[in-house]
Amino acid sequence: MSQEACMSRKPWDIAFTADREEVAALRRIMRLHLSAWGLHGVVDEAQLCVSELVTNVIEHVGPGTPATLAVAMRGTRLRVEVHDPETRAFPALTAADVDAEHGRGMALVDAVAEHWGVRLHLDRKVTWCELSTGLTSPDGHVDSPRVTRAESVLGLYAQAWPHDASHPGRLGATLAREAVIDAVTDFLHWLRAHGWDGDEVLDLAQGRFEGEVAG
Repeated sequence: MSQEACMSRKPWDIAFTADREEVAALRRIMRLHLSAWGLHGVVDEAQLCVSELVTNVIEHVGPGTPATLAVAMRGTRLRVEVHDPETRAFPALTAADVDAEHGRGMALVDAVAEHWGVRLHLDRKVTWCELSTGLTSPDGHVDSPRVTRAESVLGLYAQAWPHDASHPGRLGATLAREAVIDAVTDFLHWLRAHGWDGDEVLDLAQGRFEGEVAG
């Protein structure tokens, strides 16, 4: 029975001015949020979509346009939206030459996204795309051997903790965090009992983790 904790992935948005200097900042913000959501595998595609959707506003609506980036989960897909006030200029999928400097934006989005489109409101246009995340449930985790092993260990600790009433076989997020702290604390006691430096082991583990995430 799975003991995984729910991953909270609350929708977020940020207002920005459509200028080329903003693109790099928005890409960094996207990476930070997706890393916090445990969606490392979709970061590159999401950053590409942000770049192209924002560039589309700059080129076809105009530099300095007030816009908004909105990101949310739609089922197991990641939805990326860019809102702008121009309701007459529509992005189009064109067959641009691979060496062309312009006209490839939506073709790139189309290549990495499962779906994309445009939604019109009275006061704004929303250009959106949805990316596959590899999740099996909206609040779950991307399958990986390390996550699976960690959940097996937490399964032992979970026996001492109350379960989420809405998901009887699953720890609530707060309790799961406490179970992880308990597990790490026990390993530190184990290391000390065997004469090893816990801080050194934690530093090595952190370095390995960061290397794997960055890779």
